[in-house]
Amino acid sequence: MALNTLVDGLAFAEGLRWHEGQLWFSDMHEGSVWRVSEDGTQHRVCEVAGRPSGLGWLPGGDLLIVSMMDKKVLRLGAGGKLSEHADLSTVALRRTNDMVVDRSGRAYVGNFGFDFEEGEAQVATPLAIVEPDGRVSATADKLIFPNGMVITADGKMLVAAETFAACLTAFDIDANGALTNRRVWADIGGGAVPDGICMDDNGAIWVASPTTGECLRIVEGGEVTGRIDTGRQAIACALGGAKGDVLFIATSATVNREECRELRSGRIEYTVTPK
Repeated sequence: MALNTLVDGLAFAEGLRWHEGQLWFSDMHEGSVWRVSEDGTQHRVCEVAGRPSGLGWLPGGDLLIVSMMDKKVLRLGAGGKLSEHADLSTVALRRTNDMVVDRSGRAYVGNFGFDFEEGEAQVATPLAIVEPDGRVSATADKLIFPNGMVITADGKMLVAAETFAACLTAFDIDANGALTNRRVWADIGGGAVPDGICMDDNGAIWVASPTTGECLRIVEGGEVTGRIDTGRQAIACALGGAKGDVLFIATSATVNREECRELRSGRIEYTVTPK
């Protein structure tokens, strides 16, 4: 499938989300959150000095933003003011990362667990659960670099991408929001690793793989039923558009922060997928 460019000249796009007819994303290495319409019109939503990543919304419409370096979830109210929604430092030993928010406003937030840029040994880590009122607890321990996450349409299952374990891991969501019944949803081979992910209407998961420069459509059990070659590092993905069939992919020539800020090679590309 051919790719078209929606946005170019970014430092490093992350956390793609389709919401209310627009694509929202974090420019992590620039420190800003944006929304863009399908015609490419861009609007800067806010600035986040601590490096923004995962995005989601509370039922009342307030935007939640993961602030990676200070291990917090920020809340952007209707008046445009940022405030602290939750402090994740009791759960996250290293920087926080992606997030998914359920229909009730409960957020699940991943964290690195170890600093791979500094050569630290791999350490397993839990996810943080953030209740709608900001209370924080831990769930699903022993994940290896939990990254992108999705919740099924019925709200009963969460799938997390374990980047450095090269797999997608599924959990049932109990009545209190805790994650139970852990199992491997799909092993990912061929040198690919899962970064950002999204789920289509048929229950398959699109996986952005930076190591292989592609976006893969994977069904439960691991079969690859679709493959898009980006020719660059594929960082995150989201489905959107009026029919929900437009696949947006964040790509970059590099993941190094200083190179990203200098080269501005980040893009959001897109293609229409078969329904």
